[in-house]
Amino acid sequence: MSESKLRPADRVEITVLVDNYIELFLGQSSQIDRRPAFSTEDICMAEHGLACIIKVFEGSEEHNILMDFGISSKSLLHNANALKIDLEKIDAAVLSHGHFDHTGGIFEFFNHFKDTPLITHPDAFLERRLNNPAVSPVEIPKLEEESLKEAGAVIVKSEGPTWIASDLVMVTGQVERKTSFEKGFPWAEAKIDGEWIVDPINDDQGIVINLKNKGLIVISGCAHAGIINTVKYSQKIAQNDKVHAALGGFHLTGPLFEPIIQPTIDEMKRINPDYVVPMHCTGWDAINQFKAEMQDQVILNTVGTTYIFE
Repeated sequence: MSESKLRPADRVEITVLVDNYIELFLGQSSQIDRRPAFSTEDICMAEHGLACIIKVFEGSEEHNILMDFGISSKSLLHNANALKIDLEKIDAAVLSHGHFDHTGGIFEFFNHFKDTPLITHPDAFLERRLNNPAVSPVEIPKLEEESLKEAGAVIVKSEGPTWIASDLVMVTGQVERKTSFEKGFPWAEAKIDGEWIVDPINDDQGIVINLKNKGLIVISGCAHAGIINTVKYSQKIAQNDKVHAALGGFHLTGPLFEPIIQPTIDEMKRINPDYVVPMHCTGWDAINQFKAEMQDQVILNTVGTTYIFE
């Protein structure tokens, strides 16, 4: 593989706009997290979804990236206003994958902030459903590409890695599946070539930033490819084995994924990031087990938290 294009950044700030959990009284719990001050006004909303603002600094440069859009239009814009975040400053948006809990606020965003580039995988626009053997299949809202263009998105589709923010941010593209235990979501199905098949969720992708002298910051949406696969693939394409932080949804919630919680934690221990921040679809049992086994490395996420890496 040729030399990585990923430029080191001086400082990274990640603010969680949308996530499943909020706690008004939780104070700072590590060197890197900053919680909103307690207030009875401008209270953020939590919902089953994810959206983050990622600010990257290098010298006099500042770049602002929006990753995902939550499950509804309400939380994204309400929380940005409550946190006094100016979405006009967004340089580009990244869609981690095409599931509804990451696209719910996408049209509202582009209706307000037209002509913003949107980095996504081509499969984000597939027709999808959940097929639990115990019940009838449930269709998942489909992301309509043409409607998104009409709303003002400048769609940039790529299966491979994409570099944005003057090469300070890398979007992984389709993640290699190498682990023996991360096998995807067997109830997820997609219509491909006119037939419903188990959805490989190839559009699942993450964001990678190289923090100068500290290592990689890896941010996942749901990590349907597996959080370990995502981190290891990030190490490969960034050509850097040191991981400073792994953040995002790890998709370990529910009985289907309970058996892989321990193997995931075991592998994360081997990678040994300085910080692990499970979010969204990681699940309460997995978050607690991560905390029990990795202790000070693991931070409980809440909506409105900003993580400062420098």
